[in-house]
Amino acid sequence: MKIEFAPLMIPLRRRMQTAAVLQWLFSFIALAQCCLAVFILLSLSDLWFLAALYAVWLYVDRDTPERGGRRSSWVRGWRVWRHFRDYFPLTLVKTVDLDPKLNYLFGFHPHGVLVAGAFGNFCTKASEFGKLFPGLTPYLLMLPFWFRVPFFRDYIMCAGLVSSDKRSASYLLSRPGGGHAAVLAIGGAPESLEARPGALTLQLLSRKGFIKLAIKHGSPLVPVFSFGENELFNQMPNPQGSVLRGAQERLQKLMGVALPLFHARGVFQYSWGLLPFRKPVCTVGKRLGGGHWG
Repeated sequence: MKIEFAPLMIPLRRRMQTAAVLQWLFSFIALAQCCLAVFILLSLSDLWFLAALYAVWLYVDRDTPERGGRRSSWVRGWRVWRHFRDYFPLTLVKTVDLDPKLNYLFGFHPHGVLVAGAFGNFCTKASEFGKLFPGLTPYLLMLPFWFRVPFFRDYIMCAGLVSSDKRSASYLLSRPGGGHAAVLAIGGAPESLEARPGALTLQLLSRKGFIKLAIKHGSPLVPVFSFGENELFNQMPNPQGSVLRGAQERLQKLMGVALPLFHARGVFQYSWGLLPFRKPVCTVGKRLGGGHWG
């Protein structure tokens, strides 16, 4: 394979963008494991009492991911997220105002490999969601599994991530006074196994629970589509019936998480690596009627 190296003279802003995406990628694929390792090492060290205190905190705080989380305006406003946005770049398009007196359920498609569009637009201030939709607070729903990992759970909650458990979504949609937007990647982990450039396979037929939830709480449904999401990574061939696909689906059933074997470009070369391609991602909803963005 011929390797295409990056030019030596690249503007600093592009280097900053690459660094921002690199840290985001690390947080997705390795930070949870590192946090768990730190907790275990702390438990086995002379500072074991700190781990014990944190374990008590975990028990006391166990319901927080299902009750709106604990977001941090400071973390969501980090400058690194603007570099992250500009790497692709990410764009959030508003088509109509949303009434902040209501609670909304955003149905996000496609999941992609790492839901870059959903994270950048709804878990950071980089796309200025708050200015586009004043009075509305977005919450991105994530698999409950990740909120059991020590330290990591606290970090992701700072970004506005909450558990995708039914109780969590119900809590947000039932809040009095409105102003809450629960963002759900409808296709979930199974859809990530189909994400690759030029392809668009959505998981819809067996995903109807979110509609019942929205009806139950009287919350408007907002279909959201992220154009370009599937163009960010290549994925190892895993057709239905293959050994790889079988292993991925068993893992998904066992742990609730999928393991797409993805690749794209590197830091100093463009031929192979884990960094996403620099492809634009535009997240937008279509107005269906009723005065809603959706």
